[in-house]
Amino acid sequence: MRTIKGAAIAVLALLAGLSAANGQTRQETASPPVAKPVGVAPSAAPAPVASTAPALTKADVDLWLDGYMPYALRTGDIPGAVVTVVKDGQILTTRGFGYADRDKRTPVDPYKTLFRPGSISKLFTWTAVMQQVEAGKIDLDADVNTYLDFKIPARNGKPITTRQLMTHTAGFEEVVKELIFYDTPEPELGAYLKGHVPKRIFDPGVTPAYSNYGTALAGYIVERVSGEKFNDYLDRHVIGPLKMANTTFRQPLPAKLKGTDATGYDKPGKPSKGFEIVGPAPAGAASSTGADMGRFMIAHLQGGELDGQRILSAETARLMHDSPTSKVNPRSLIGPLDRMELGFFQTSINGRTVIGHLGDTEGFHSSLHLYLNDGVGLYLSLNSGGREGAAGVLRTAIFRDFSDRYLPYAGGPDGRVDAKTAAEHAKAMAGAWAVSRRADSTFLSLFYMLGDAKVTVGPKGELVVPSVLGPNGRPKAWVEIAPFVWREVGGHDRLAAQVVDGKPVRWSWDFGSPFMVFDRPDPAKNTAWVTPALIASVAVVLLTFLYWPLVALVRRRYKASPDISGKALTASRAARAGAGLLLALVVAWAVGVTTLTSSPAAMAGGMDGVMLALQGLGWIVLPLALAAAGWNLWLTWTDGRGWARKLWSLVLVLAMLVLFYVALVFHLLAFSVHY
Repeated sequence: MRTIKGAAIAVLALLAGLSAANGQTRQETASPPVAKPVGVAPSAAPAPVASTAPALTKADVDLWLDGYMPYALRTGDIPGAVVTVVKDGQILTTRGFGYADRDKRTPVDPYKTLFRPGSISKLFTWTAVMQQVEAGKIDLDADVNTYLDFKIPARNGKPITTRQLMTHTAGFEEVVKELIFYDTPEPELGAYLKGHVPKRIFDPGVTPAYSNYGTALAGYIVERVSGEKFNDYLDRHVIGPLKMANTTFRQPLPAKLKGTDATGYDKPGKPSKGFEIVGPAPAGAASSTGADMGRFMIAHLQGGELDGQRILSAETARLMHDSPTSKVNPRSLIGPLDRMELGFFQTSINGRTVIGHLGDTEGFHSSLHLYLNDGVGLYLSLNSGGREGAAGVLRTAIFRDFSDRYLPYAGGPDGRVDAKTAAEHAKAMAGAWAVSRRADSTFLSLFYMLGDAKVTVGPKGELVVPSVLGPNGRPKAWVEIAPFVWREVGGHDRLAAQVVDGKPVRWSWDFGSPFMVFDRPDPAKNTAWVTPALIASVAVVLLTFLYWPLVALVRRRYKASPDISGKALTASRAARAGAGLLLALVVAWAVGVTTLTSSPAAMAGGMDGVMLALQGLGWIVLPLALAAAGWNLWLTWTDGRGWARKLWSLVLVLAMLVLFYVALVFHLLAFSVHY
């Protein structure tokens, strides 16, 4: 990652950590029509597939996995994996594949090897929250400040509720500082939350925007209302009753579990960085075996009960898995697409009601899916991202292929919008769109803007979304099956838009719709003009600076004297010197952010001094460079020089104004290391 754009990609890649789905770019989360869960309109279905589905038995699943997983791990350069399938209240099979430790060649033991499920940990936290709702200690629709010993500021007079935390609609901007780090003690939960309060960039309940901070806040609320430390609470009320003896949220691992954990590798072929410490622990700190995760899935599939132990009442579990849409703002839902339940998100496929979660740390990538009406659960965890995002592709593919093999669709075909209307709708969707899961008030906002989604129209009038890629690394092909609803050609995913007065104002697709959406950007921050203006401005500054040594070489070669002198020469040299300083500042920012986003130690505060220095230098370099360019502009236009020089002096001032504008609007001058 050597460019500004690369820095943006690095930021987005890091944010995949602890993400519900924000793992690799090359993923296709299969999420076709839901089986009429509460609040979701029945959707059009993919074409029926003639199927002689094999019975879902241990023998058949083991045979299928034996042919599937070893090849997938080898080709994806992933050391190891664990897969667990549950059915009808029993663990049907739990299998280890490959190596828990690549260098020691330690095999994965599904009963003893601990993997890090990342954001799937949130399901434990949400289960704890619902226990306290059931106990009457938490009101889902009360202001969360009721339960806190510090204050979350209101936005437009509107507080946050626990329900909004559980549905990722609290409106928090993204916080990535101290998300994951190594060799440093886990921060105390209350202190972490008080020191990292994010700005609220959306009104509550309106916009899905995934938030690790929001989940950690919910964990702290459990701690406050129960009177027990969060880890102790989980041990006593969730992990203990389910007899998950090889599961913990404690960081580092307690003595009895040390040495049983799989080694996570953030990059293929590179050494492990060690045991990951998750700052917002309730959002992603779990370590667990495949067998233990099977017990957790069974408990939820059975309405909160396992082996006579109940962690939730059947009514509370039902509310968690199938929450009423009457309690959520319609603006947060997009047509027939999957939505958030209370903590779980819908991943429905093949006409079956499925809920689940994904999870990513730097070294582990996982998925969990519960087929509620079929009594089936599927869990996968991998101990590396693999080559070119192979882990993201694999966890999506195994969910889709497992579903198609054992729980196939047998309904009718999709509808189809006529070609003329489809082309008009695609044209209406074209342009730049800003993702809701982003930073707005920190210097990282610039790099999110550079990564904003673009929608275009193909040569046949078809919808093209270059950032939504299939497993082959190419943009997915879409066909419109209902007004402003598209189906992936040959796949499961749907993409849909909210339409107001005939115009699309928001869209997402099944992979992201529960927890992130795309809206038209603020005109002041629209990548459609900011990005080309920024590139052009940097080019102008670069050419201005390079012109100086080139002209000096030519003059030396031909022993020529400058054609200007006195103040004019001084102003010209000052403008070029200012251009050089600006270029150095741009390069320093690119290097700084790339280094920041690729180093957990830096993201834990190790580069705070550097980032503050860059912001301070901006306040020195930008005004001086602009003043020098302005002086040069004045003299150039008043001393009778040619139109070419006059025009370039004006272009240079405009370029520097653009750079100053970008630095101000995207908080590169904010003197803040809250990000």
